[in-house]
Amino acid sequence: MAAPAQPKKIVAPTVSQINAEFVTQLACKYWAPHIKKKSPFDIKVIEDIYEKEIVKSRFAIRKIMLLEFSQYLENYLWMNYSPEVSSKAYLMSICCMVNEKFRENVPAWETFKKKPDHFPFFFKCILKAALAETDGEFSLHEQTVLLLFLDHCFNSLEVDLIRSQVQQLISLPMWMGLQPARLELELKKTPKLRKFWNLIKKNDEKMNPEAREQAYQERRFLSQLIQKFISVLKSVPLSEPVTMDKVHYCERFIELMIDLEALLPTRRWFNTILDDSHLLVHCYLSNLVHREEDGHLFSQLLDMLKFYTGFEINDQTGNALTENEMTTIHYDRITSLQRAAFAHFPELYDFALSNVAEVDTRGSLVKLFGPLSSNTLHQVASYLCLLPTLPKTEDTTFDKEFLLELLVSRHERRISQIQQLNQMPLYPTEKIIWDENIVPTEYYSGEGCLALPKLNLQFLTLHDYLLRNFNLFRLESTYEIRQDIEDSVSRMKPWQSEYGGVVFGGWARMAQPIVAFTVVEVAKPNIGENWPTRVRADVTINLNVRDHIKDEWEGLRKHDVCFLITVRPTKPYGTKFDRRRPFIEQVGLVYVRGCEIQGMLDDKGRVIEDGPEPRPNLRGESRTFRVFLDPNQYQQDMTNTIQNGAEDVYETFNIIMRRKPKENNFKAVLETIRNLMNTDCVVPAWLHDIILGYGDPSSAHYSKMPNQIATLDFNDTFLSIEHLKTSFPGHNVKVTVDDPALQIPPFRITFPVRSGKGKKRKDVDGEDEDTEEAKTLIVEPHVIPNRGPYPYNQPKRNTIQFTHTQIEAIRAGMQPGLTMVVGPPGTGKTDVAVQIISNIYHNFPEQRTLIVTHSNQALNQLFEKIMALDIDERHLLRLGHGEEELETEKDFSRYGRVNYVLARRIELLEEVKRLQKSLGVPGDASYTCETAGYFFLYQVMSRWEEYISKVKNKGNTSPDVTEVSTFFPFHEYFANAPQPIFKGRSYEEDMEIAEGCFRHIKKIFTQLEEFRASELLRSGLDRSKYLLVKEAKIIAMTCTHAALKRHDLVKLGFKYDNILMEEAAQILEIETFIPLLLQNPQDGFSRLKRWIMIGDHHQLPPVIKNMAFQKYSNMEQSLFTRFVRIGVPTVDLDAQGRARASLCNLYNWRYKKLGNLPHVQLLPEFSTANAGLLYDFQLINVEDFQGVGESEPNPYFYQNLGEAEYVVALFMYMCLLGYPADKISILTTYNGQKHLIRDIINRRCGSNPLIGRPNKVTTVDRFQGQQNDYILLSLVRTRAVGHLRDVRRLVVAMSRARLGLYIFARVSLFQNCFELTPAFSQLTARPLHLHIIPTEPFPTCRKNGERPSHEVQVIKNMPQMANFVYNMYMHLIQTTHHYHQTLLQLPPAMVEESEEVQSQETEMETEEEGMPTQADIPCLPDASVSHELLASQTEATPGEMEATSGLAETGSSPEATSAVSEVTAAAAGPEAVPTEAGTQQDATSAPETN
Repeated sequence: MAAPAQPKKIVAPTVSQINAEFVTQLACKYWAPHIKKKSPFDIKVIEDIYEKEIVKSRFAIRKIMLLEFSQYLENYLWMNYSPEVSSKAYLMSICCMVNEKFRENVPAWETFKKKPDHFPFFFKCILKAALAETDGEFSLHEQTVLLLFLDHCFNSLEVDLIRSQVQQLISLPMWMGLQPARLELELKKTPKLRKFWNLIKKNDEKMNPEAREQAYQERRFLSQLIQKFISVLKSVPLSEPVTMDKVHYCERFIELMIDLEALLPTRRWFNTILDDSHLLVHCYLSNLVHREEDGHLFSQLLDMLKFYTGFEINDQTGNALTENEMTTIHYDRITSLQRAAFAHFPELYDFALSNVAEVDTRGSLVKLFGPLSSNTLHQVASYLCLLPTLPKTEDTTFDKEFLLELLVSRHERRISQIQQLNQMPLYPTEKIIWDENIVPTEYYSGEGCLALPKLNLQFLTLHDYLLRNFNLFRLESTYEIRQDIEDSVSRMKPWQSEYGGVVFGGWARMAQPIVAFTVVEVAKPNIGENWPTRVRADVTINLNVRDHIKDEWEGLRKHDVCFLITVRPTKPYGTKFDRRRPFIEQVGLVYVRGCEIQGMLDDKGRVIEDGPEPRPNLRGESRTFRVFLDPNQYQQDMTNTIQNGAEDVYETFNIIMRRKPKENNFKAVLETIRNLMNTDCVVPAWLHDIILGYGDPSSAHYSKMPNQIATLDFNDTFLSIEHLKTSFPGHNVKVTVDDPALQIPPFRITFPVRSGKGKKRKDVDGEDEDTEEAKTLIVEPHVIPNRGPYPYNQPKRNTIQFTHTQIEAIRAGMQPGLTMVVGPPGTGKTDVAVQIISNIYHNFPEQRTLIVTHSNQALNQLFEKIMALDIDERHLLRLGHGEEELETEKDFSRYGRVNYVLARRIELLEEVKRLQKSLGVPGDASYTCETAGYFFLYQVMSRWEEYISKVKNKGNTSPDVTEVSTFFPFHEYFANAPQPIFKGRSYEEDMEIAEGCFRHIKKIFTQLEEFRASELLRSGLDRSKYLLVKEAKIIAMTCTHAALKRHDLVKLGFKYDNILMEEAAQILEIETFIPLLLQNPQDGFSRLKRWIMIGDHHQLPPVIKNMAFQKYSNMEQSLFTRFVRIGVPTVDLDAQGRARASLCNLYNWRYKKLGNLPHVQLLPEFSTANAGLLYDFQLINVEDFQGVGESEPNPYFYQNLGEAEYVVALFMYMCLLGYPADKISILTTYNGQKHLIRDIINRRCGSNPLIGRPNKVTTVDRFQGQQNDYILLSLVRTRAVGHLRDVRRLVVAMSRARLGLYIFARVSLFQNCFELTPAFSQLTARPLHLHIIPTEPFPTCRKNGERPSHEVQVIKNMPQMANFVYNMYMHLIQTTHHYHQTLLQLPPAMVEESEEVQSQETEMETEEEGMPTQADIPCLPDASVSHELLASQTEATPGEMEATSGLAETGSSPEATSAVSEVTAAAAGPEAVPTEAGTQQDATSAPETN
């Protein structure tokens, strides 16, 4: 073979480049997707690659990454796999590729699903290899790779192909591996299993010997694997050197065991096998546990395995065991041991006759069993069926230590998990925050395993579900807290003063030195507890800072969490801080304790309460905050001080640090989860199994719910009867009225309801009728009763013509059960959500609906649309702090609603006064709601009843139309309504108008009766609580607010019947779960009837900053995504109305059937071309600029100067053509590039009125859920694809633009990426150089796709574009000024002067978060632009010249790149901008996180 020899000829600077070239050359020859003529399959290629590339480099990640990225698995390995060519190298290569796909978090099984024939054979080969001798053909490292592959298989049970193979390993027949006595014991425990066991034996007898032998091997596989592991574990010495391969093998094996124990389908049979093998006893007695450094992770994993083996669950039924049941099991074990001792072992009489509590501790068991001989211990164990019976003549082969540990560990009393949890402090301390084993800092590569829980598809019980989420949420928030502390404290620059104290040389926005700290209250403990019920302290700080920062500190609200920090620096004044060195020793950090704000104190030392009243103005700069300390932590610290003589932590604090409110909800969420674990979680019965991942995933769909509703009022959902008919394709629509004039909305629809519990048998004729009946809908048009004569009485109506899938989503949402709506970009998710809410409101007026979203922005969008529908304003309530951003004059917050009610009450009482006057009734009926009620009862109702008796149809005489108007008693009151009130056309019409007028009056008094409570309740707080619990029908909050306030809401008696969640795929699993439990159960049952989740799992998941939690623990998986994975039915919206059809094609391949709404083809804005640009989307290749592609001034802070300049140049070009700047957004995939582009825009565009600023410059992740007409996208990376390889990020990036998308990237890198192929194949089909039409003005009449009449210019690179835009700008300046001068005859100096002043003023105001002012940024040197040329352009103002200088051949001097990088780093620096904390957080946040 020639290929492997070629690299020797290549002159390359490093070995790594040569090796990379070797793989690339082979790929180009044999399997690269873009190569047309490929060489035929050669098995030797696989052997060579495996030996030379993978084994030789000791399975180096970089090598495997390169192979996997080149589509080695898809296009070569699996495509050509068959039993004939199967070999060790072949098997191992496939396993390495699959493991790499899991490490990269990309779909791994797609290739196997396409060609599943040989998978069973391949899987059997893997099983055989995993059991091979370690010193044989497969090395221990290779077997570790196989273990990891098997672990991935066991965690992919949702894939049919994998499940069919795994089921053969784990099912009842695997109990063949048990010792006979133990098997008998287990079958006796569960009698129905014996029946199955006998059946299995019969089936085995019918098999041919070869098949039976194969089946036996598979059933015994895990038992044999355990035995093999034990032999490896025993070969680890206590103190001599050990190969890390052995340690890694042991760690991976325990990880596999944990995963098998933590899934009910595998645990059900495997737990008994594991118990029978005594694996835990072997592990705890092994040398590896006692090796401090090498065995640390192994010990942590072992503790997790021990926890899961003893988990509180019945393995057979899957039911959670209560504390009492666990105690009973423990007592049964001890008493069975006592019985055996009493009957057979006289030396254990003392033990046999003792009470359980006396003998069930480890100490007493060791004391009682320690003196016994090994043989006796073996006999005791065999009586309990733990070991095989010992023949009388033989001695035991087991160590005494093993036998003793076996009996003791099995019978000792277990510590209650809940008890441990309740005693745990919720705030992390310095010991946890900087413990690398608990919270990994460095970039997690995905190679090793970690002692962290995983969130996969299934959970054992709700307790397990909550516990895993509790642990992960706690550690993830600890990681974020560490970043914040390191950032704030290092900015304060703590140095040692001359006298040994602390002096702060810097300042931080988020932290302040403490002036005084005093503990003011330590409350007595509750009965049965040893920690105080409450500990409060006062913290005084001096706010000598800018006003807006002072406002932030004074704005700290109740329940906000702060951190109290003690630093004792040892470094002298002026020492520089180095971020690369360990943080703690540099700043001398000693203690960290959390606290929760109760409130700020006023002049008299009282806490200022949150409320509608304005806050008092405090004099001076000293502020004192009352804070709650953690009672558990306080008790631990005080105990340590008293018993060990340690110093009092609470007398040492010298810094208080606050955090951004949005990121600071961890304590409340942890408290909420802990409270949930202490109460009986009552999840609705129809949801319980689905949440845990078991049973029929479609069991909660409305079609299978027993309480399905037959007739629903769709209110204003349909615009016409034709719209209704097209909304139910395949259904027969029967309208109850034949007259087309009466077939107008609103409609009530009666659906054929079928029980989901099973179909009755019918004869053949009956089946056809049944099908016909099942397809028939009965539609009844109905008229909404007249609401009154005023124009505002008319109901608001929906104007959207929903598609048939949107109607299915609305129908499902109105029915009881779980509704999941997948809404691709632009498919009207919010409109569907709002219509569901409106329809539930009108169909079930007594029910209350809770709306939960991820962001305040989404909640505000929902609210703005809800207000446009026919929903009474008094029934809306918005909880949380986001109501401040609502783009409406109305305030929907709690206090806003209180004020609304009070104001409305006064308005209505004025109306009562007017009515009283019009009726000529004396007295003051409008004094209170109560007097108004009496007035209605005695004055209004009596007149109405008298009127009805006069005008209602008397016998058979035809009614007189004029009487309706003549006798009407309220003419004077309705004098201000449009006249005439009565039309006089027909009796029925006028009677309906009269009843409408009365309904209007009656509504006034109904509302006043509701508002009566606000007269009785005097305080704003009480009134707001009443509104929340009684008045509001639609309550909205973010998932964060729900987690924060659960305790308060439950305490108030908050109740709701329906939940609607928007952005459900962006919400953390636990934050999606908590809103289900914001109310107490009624009679032991949840009153929840509907749960509607709307989201898109093909877009970005929740943000997890720590890569270990994100990748290893799968914490980024939302509940929505998990439900989709386990097969819960979804309604997939399938028509988008946001983007041009051509742009939609870039991402619609990711969805089932995503098409376009008709207007996307019809409206002019979609059919017209983008002026000045030949294409509506284009991928523009950007090569290295001055020899540099991507750069990384700080870790994971990626930048690409060439792309940044190119993007800004195109933006300026578009603005100069006439595009509105606010219709253009610039996106990028990395924070570093975002800052760089902002800097360049500051310099190039500044406050230039001819160009303007783009609508947004931000990252793709931040822009999710938003859109704009034109998107310019920079992909930054030139060495590795990075996190765009996550297809979800690609979908978000491609779907933000409505009319134009222009992507700047290194094409050669991205076009090779398998996951991105569907999008990039379309992008690369067009030219890779920018095609512009400079003479075509905006807007253009040219149709999209037409050849332009103007000349097309091809831009080859960034400097050419920059030059072009510069010249274009100068030309525009000249012509504009020339025009002005001829028109106005103004002296140029005056124009220049006024514009310069204006530009300077604007510069002063351009402080944006994370964006330095122009004054902060050094000018880039621009060698190529001649100063004479600039000087000669006298028409350009100095301000504008500065903004555009450096456009031509931008930054062509060598210093440019470093200059801009420095500038950008400075953007995140402490002194540049007051908003430093935010930007620095961005800059140093987790790798590849936006």
